Amino acid sequence: MDPDVDGVRVRGALASLRRYVRLRAAAVRERCELCGAELAAEHSHLIEPATRRLACTCEACAILFRERSTVRYRRVPRRVRYLADFRLTDAVWDGLGIPIDLAFFLHTTPAEGIIAVYPSPAGATESLVSSEAWEVLAAENPMLRDLEPDVEAILVNRVGGARESYRVGIDECYKLVGVIRTKWRGLSGGQDVWDEIGLFFAGLKERSS
Repeated sequence: MDPDVDGVRVRGALASLRRYVRLRAAAVRERCELCGAELAAEHSHLIEPATRRLACTCEACAILFRERSTVRYRRVPRRVRYLADFRLTDAVWDGLGIPIDLAFFLHTTPAEGIIAVYPSPAGATESLVSSEAWEVLAAENPMLRDLEPDVEAILVNRVGGARESYRVGIDECYKLVGVIRTKWRGLSGGQDVWDEIGLFFAGLKERSS
């Protein structure tokens, strides 16, 4: 068997494989759910408050919903803010009734109140927060009264002794839910998921304004 011919065949097979991979990657690229335009890796989101479903959109479509609150969708803000002065004692945290040390809080118009959402291996779990417990927290942190309903949340990380709080778009919170759901292994999660959680919050702090 001619080694030069074999080499040509191998190179040809590899070239075909690379073309296939590029085509597959192009085929699975996300597209705007409103107009069908191809999306960049970092793109805007809309949320449907009634179902809390997120929709990926291009900037041209997202901007149409910037100031409109009575339509089906609302635009999710892309800003991230690390709340270095956020006041949350252990006693107040316990009063919120969250069973784990990781949760986010938002005002939802369908429920007409504040809900807490915490991630789990099965996805997001929701629970109502009593108005009394929330008022205690808001009294210490008046900015909580300015949260944009449905699209903005306070994300709290107290895992492993951490004491971090962020004001973020709701899409960042569900991104964290997805990380935990896909990376969790066994009863304790495994080291990979905790490493990913650490990287997630490090990325938020880096992007914080």
